[in-house]
Amino acid sequence: MRLNRYLARAGIASRRGADDVIAAGRVTVNGSPVTELGTVVDPERDRVEVDGKPVTLPESLTYIALNKPCGHVVTMSDPQGRPIATDLIPDAAPGIVPVGRLDAATDGLLLLTNDGELAYRVTHPSFELDKVYDVVALGVLAPAERAALETGVELDGRKTAPARVEILSTEHHLTRARITIHEGRKRQVRRMFEAVGHPVKALTRVRVGPVELGNLRPGAWRRLTEGEVGALRTALGLTAP
Repeated sequence: MRLNRYLARAGIASRRGADDVIAAGRVTVNGSPVTELGTVVDPERDRVEVDGKPVTLPESLTYIALNKPCGHVVTMSDPQGRPIATDLIPDAAPGIVPVGRLDAATDGLLLLTNDGELAYRVTHPSFELDKVYDVVALGVLAPAERAALETGVELDGRKTAPARVEILSTEHHLTRARITIHEGRKRQVRRMFEAVGHPVKALTRVRVGPVELGNLRPGAWRRLTEGEVGALRTALGLTAP
């Protein structure tokens, strides 16, 4: 197996990121530093270390869907002592990590996996994987404001990529909408609606690629089905695991 694929499978980085780790001289194979990007290793016989720490492949790849409740943070630790999303799935599988962001005030679908290459592709905008959110925003969204969301608004001096916006209902000075994006900037959906003058009151992620939140209750999790894993990997240009 090529070394960069080995590191990606182990969850160290994407294959491209693994190339950077190798080129930086941070990897040793059987105690010897390796910087050649085409290096091949035998997972059964070779000892691979990154920054002096052993790196091993997971016995199996695990894919989990969690309905993250509001208030939980998507991080491996929190100095403020807030509840952590991964604490809701203890002992599910070694090495699983959250895939992408979901801010503390947002609930809904969070994927977790120990498949490093898939995690990279889900989060990188170049693979254009849909992320779908249900939004409750203050005020009534005008047609021009909806068009602005769909064509792109300025965030940090850079326009957002085109989005799809479906108005679900407008009542009591609130707009309920469903927005589909494929970027993952920090607090992106909230900031997009703020940019057109409609602060978000509630936000739920309901789909990532072909994987849907469905009726999973807040705080509950499940393993993805074989069909979901296959569909997700196909959407990202990956072969079957």
